[in-house]
Amino acid sequence: METVTLIPGDGIGPEVSRAVQKVIDAVGVDIEWKEVNAGAGVMDKYGTPLPDKVLDSVRKNKVALKGPITTPVGSGFRSVNVAIRKKLDLYINLRPVKTYKGAPTKFKDVNYVVFRENTEGLYAGIEHEVGEDAAESIKIITRKASKRIVKAAFEYAKRENRKLVTAVHKANIMKLSDGLFLETAKEVAKEYPEIEFNDRIVDNMCMQLVQYPDEYDVLVMPNLYGDVISDLGAGLIGGLGLTPGANIGDEIAVFEAVHGSAPDIAGKDKANPIALLLSGVLMLRHLEEFEAADRVENAIAEILAEGKVLTKDLGGEAATTEITEEIINRL
Repeated sequence: METVTLIPGDGIGPEVSRAVQKVIDAVGVDIEWKEVNAGAGVMDKYGTPLPDKVLDSVRKNKVALKGPITTPVGSGFRSVNVAIRKKLDLYINLRPVKTYKGAPTKFKDVNYVVFRENTEGLYAGIEHEVGEDAAESIKIITRKASKRIVKAAFEYAKRENRKLVTAVHKANIMKLSDGLFLETAKEVAKEYPEIEFNDRIVDNMCMQLVQYPDEYDVLVMPNLYGDVISDLGAGLIGGLGLTPGANIGDEIAVFEAVHGSAPDIAGKDKANPIALLLSGVLMLRHLEEFEAADRVENAIAEILAEGKVLTKDLGGEAATTEITEEIINRL
């Protein structure tokens, strides 16, 4: 039996988290779920959106599944998601971008993976006001963090038989910070002569992905660019409701969907659970439950291809509970 920390989150988080639990239980993987929570809902009780017991549980169990958590815009507490990644040194943000037949998109055969550095860059949170009319944010790029994320991308490419790694940057303008990232990427690439390597300036990368997404395989980049590029990828494959994610360190992994908490539909049985389910598939593979992972992903692919039981964001009218039960029936 595996022990996994479950962080339901807020908004639609509890609904989609329960859906994932039901599917994983139905596929026959024996998991003991240790539930703890974070976000706005625990502020009054603990005085913080990220209580110590959440981090303690993840450190103990080494694996967590996390529902979406609301981040206030412009004021309030900083992102719980970012805090978890930094405090647990989850330096890899892995976001697969893959088309499924029947998904609401005109693109076909998109299948690339974003490796986003998860601990520094502009998301380091180093910012301050300069008088009343200006503010500064400081971007941190280190050789150590750049090297380990690029090596992670190459190791993934080697393990998964991927042929190309592309470093994404803005070194033409930010010659020192992004220049260091690109220089480090080129150095690491020399250690993997069997894998092709190239680089793209981030704005050109966005254009390339919209025009020729099937030409790319593994993308590796600093923090902010990864956030933007992965959402662009979601648009290519049919939306955030189909986009999974994982945050991985040397010993700990936290699996989460890319989308937000959608408070406007919370509690209405309308949320699409597929993104978090696909994150659960990544978790099952991390736990070496490969057969179960394939069965869940195949069930999702069948339902998308048939197009009969889909939530509203995918062009249907099914409820969260209905699509969850349909996936379980396919198992």
